[in-house]
This record gives sequence, structure tokens and C-alpha cells, in this order.
Amino acid sequence: MTFSAPFDNSFAALPAGFYTRITPTPVADPKLLAFNDSLAKTLGLADAGADDLAFTFGGNELPQGADPLAQLYAGHQFGNYNPQLGDGRAILLGEVVDSDGNRRDIQLKGSGPTPYSRGGDGRAWLGPVLREYVVSEAMHALGIPTTRALAAVATGEDIYRETALPGAVLTRVASSHLRVGTFQVFAHRGEVENLRTLTDYAIKRHYPQADGPMGLLRAVCAAQADLIAAWMSVGFIHGVMNTDNCSISGETIDYGPCAFMDAFHANRVFSSIDRQGRYAFSNQPQIAVWNMAQLATALIQQMDVADDAIAEATEIVHAMPGLIEAAWLKRFAAKIGIAKAEPDDAALIEDLLALMQRDGADFTNAFHALSGDAAQDQFADRDAFAVWQSKWLARIASEPDPKAVMQAANPAIIPRNHRIEHMIQAAVAGDMAPFDRLLKALATPFETTDADLHTPPTEQEIVPATFCGT
Repeated sequence: MTFSAPFDNSFAALPAGFYTRITPTPVADPKLLAFNDSLAKTLGLADAGADDLAFTFGGNELPQGADPLAQLYAGHQFGNYNPQLGDGRAILLGEVVDSDGNRRDIQLKGSGPTPYSRGGDGRAWLGPVLREYVVSEAMHALGIPTTRALAAVATGEDIYRETALPGAVLTRVASSHLRVGTFQVFAHRGEVENLRTLTDYAIKRHYPQADGPMGLLRAVCAAQADLIAAWMSVGFIHGVMNTDNCSISGETIDYGPCAFMDAFHANRVFSSIDRQGRYAFSNQPQIAVWNMAQLATALIQQMDVADDAIAEATEIVHAMPGLIEAAWLKRFAAKIGIAKAEPDDAALIEDLLALMQRDGADFTNAFHALSGDAAQDQFADRDAFAVWQSKWLARIASEPDPKAVMQAANPAIIPRNHRIEHMIQAAVAGDMAPFDRLLKALATPFETTDADLHTPPTEQEIVPATFCGT
């Protein structure tokens, strides 16, 4: 049978210069590895057997109503502008309107070459597919805006990077795949009408209350400010905050060499390609502002009164650090039990982070322990922690329920790098049990589950670098 979905494809109705229509390249032997049943129900997808799902989400059979295409975009990659990127290994099957009335893209990643592949094979190997599946679903469970994982399918084919690796296809669901780079490509080319069409489309789809290009810029800046603060509150490092990986919707997108910190360090970097630390943990706020400046530069191209537009865009972008600081303070104040933050609370939080960095304390476990009776055990210098603790206890003495605030803000479990690596190695060997176990535990991140999933890596288990997997 042909798998069906209630497609309602709006992006495919935009001018042809926005994309290239192309179908996925069939694979040798698709096998369903994982399927997100609850998400599928929200999307209104039809029930189907494992074989039908594997054929559909492996790219061998188009679902009824699909209008597959690869999207065009450009982007700054590590600060250097590339005038044409686009979906080099992804194909948008189409859009559905979910049970909550939200429009969602359904996209295959690793589905074969497109005109934007730049000589690549358009494929993905199993490791990055399972990493994105686990981490994106963990992010969703943490309440942080993100793309979702719908399916993972083994292809039955090897792909070649440094060595032969098992191939796989991920099905990703997003509010859209519009990026800063989508605007940049038309601005750079001087295609003003396409830029206006894109701006109107983005406003209608994501921010219907926004008034024109500058209203869109203001809305995207606010969404990105909240997102960056949310990332930092759980110790997340995206790793490749290029403008082509920056979503207009304010969702976390493109999980490549991402990582959650174990031991806290403000300048932590995991991405193997980020050799200068451009996208280090503490740099993420300023990079978000930089990315929004690139969006502003693109949006201005369509406006009639350039001087006025530049002045307004400058005001909006210059206000963004303040938005991030406010969102950061709210998030981190909650992590220490403060429901309504005050400006002076920032110093108390920074003192704790400095102590954590000096002691090499585990970011997740140290914050989670604050709501218990043994927080001092997370710190090598107990005396220094006791000094901080006395100030903290005095501050939260007037809070109505600081423990409940902390428990709602501090997850007990995150997708730790060494656990993901173990899960991938097992899956390559044909054992999906660690994947299933990790995925189940991460679905309830604020609950205490299997003790070993909470434990930081030993020295031998530390994963010092993460990779894009493209």
C-alpha cells in the first residue's frame, strides 16, 4: 500500500527559484529502526506497518500528496559567506497541519543527492541520524523549541567517509526550514521580489502579528534570544551556529557536532571543525546577535527608505543582547530556586558558575543537587561552596517554593556524549537496545531514572570532540 499523509504544501507553491523539485533516491534494503508514534498521531499520519514506513521514510516510495523538493539557501559558515548552499542531502516531502493547528514540514535527511550537494553523495550514516533523533527528542522533552524526529530507517547500503559506514535516513519535522540563509541568498542576488515574497511568507507562517520586514526581524530576534538562553540553561552547545543553521521559527535545527556539557567550562567546545572556538558555549549569545545582524542586512534590501530601515534594524539588533541577558537571568535564576529574578541575582549565579568551573563540577548534576541535601558533594572545595551557599540560602529564604522552582528547571538527565557514543556503537553492531533505553529515559528528563545514565563519564569515557557526520 502507499503511505498517505494529509499534505497541504505551501512552500511548493512559492516561485520556482526557491527550490528544485527532486525525488529521493531509493535505497537497497530499507529497514525501520525507530518511529515516533505519538508525533505521527499529532501529525495526522495514517497507521502503517513497519515495511510501509521503511519504504516511505527510506525514500523508496513517495507518500500520497507529497511534493518533494530541495530548498535553496545561502549562509555564513564560520563567518565566511557562501553564496549558494541549499539542501544537499535533504528533501522536503511536504507540509501537514497538525492536531494543534500548526503547520509542520516533513523532511528526509540522507535521502540522496540534489543539485545543491556540491559533489557530495547526499547520504547520511547511522551515527548522526541516531544522534539527531535522540538529542532532538531530548530537547523537546526539556521544553526547548526544536525540530522533531519522526523516523529513522537503515538503508542497507554502506556510505563512505574515512571508511565504510552503514547508511541511514532521518525523517525530521519542523515548523519550517526557513533559515537566515534563505533570506541571504535572495538579498545577495538582488532578487528583491523573491525577497519580498519570502518575507511575506515567513510572516504569514510564523509571526502573523509582525508588521513588515522590521516586525519580522524583531520577532525573530526575540525568539532567538529565548532559544539561546534555553540552550545555555541546560549546558547545550550547538557547535555550528552558521546562518544557514539558524531557523527563522526560533527552533533548534541541524544537530551536527552538538553536545551537552559534563564538567562546566564557559569556553567549552566540542565541534571538531570549530578550531577557533567561534561557537563555544559562552560565545553563543554574541553569535546569535551576529546572525540577526545578517538577517537585518538581508531584510533591508527590500525596503524603499534605506536610511530609515538601517536605523530601525540597528536599534532592533542592538537591543538583542539585553533580550538574551534577561532571558538568561530568568532561566538561571529558576535553576537556583528564584521564581522572579532581580538584577543582583546575576552576580550570585555567576559566582556559582565560577566555582563550578574552578572545581570541574558537572553542570547538570550540580544544579540538580541544589534541591537536595548533598549539593556540597558536587564540589571539590566544600568550604568555598559553603560560603556561596550561605548567600544563596539568604536570598531564597523569602521565595515561596524554591525547591519546586529548581526541580522544574533542572533536569536529572541529559543526552551525555559518552552515552550517545555507546548507543551508536551498539546500533552499528545491530543492537538497538541502548538507543531505546536512552530515548525512553530522556522522555522524562526531570525524573530520576537509571543511575548510570546520570553519571558523568570516567576519564576513559570522555568524548572530547563531536562531528558533523555529513
